Amino acid sequence: MGRPIKKSRMSGTGYHQGTEHQASLASNIAVTGYRPSGGSLVSSTTAYIVSQRGSRIFRIQLDDSSEAVYELKAVAPASLANTSNQFCVQVILNDSTVGYVDRFYNRTIHYVTAAGAAGTCTYTLGAEGTDEAPAGAGAGSIDVR
Repeated sequence: MGRPIKKSRMSGTGYHQGTEHQASLASNIAVTGYRPSGGSLVSSTTAYIVSQRGSRIFRIQLDDSSEAVYELKAVAPASLANTSNQFCVQVILNDSTVGYVDRFYNRTIHYVTAAGAAGTCTYTLGAEGTDEAPAGAGAGSIDVR
């Protein structure tokens, strides 16, 4: 699986107990969109990653405040298949290119752009509203909740 993501990047700086989050939501990695198995696409405004289960498997908090295990896919939200629980996370690269995360590591991500170009870069999390600005050279910016 490689190096897992630090817990502080997933469920804030507090602690996680059951389904109640006693954490600051300011630093949670935002879910751009998700599609439950057999369901329709949800373009999320409040969903975020809670914990990592594998290199592409995560437990996420959904818009309705429930939690479920979903598979990370490096595609635009409209391209998510409804054959299994799938979600995507958008990254803005330093040249303002939009990409989607393929894999998370502790300090880096693998991404795929809409044009199909793949790469690796470090990533930053910013305060909502300021996280859309391009990050430094060789870096990407990921939305937070």
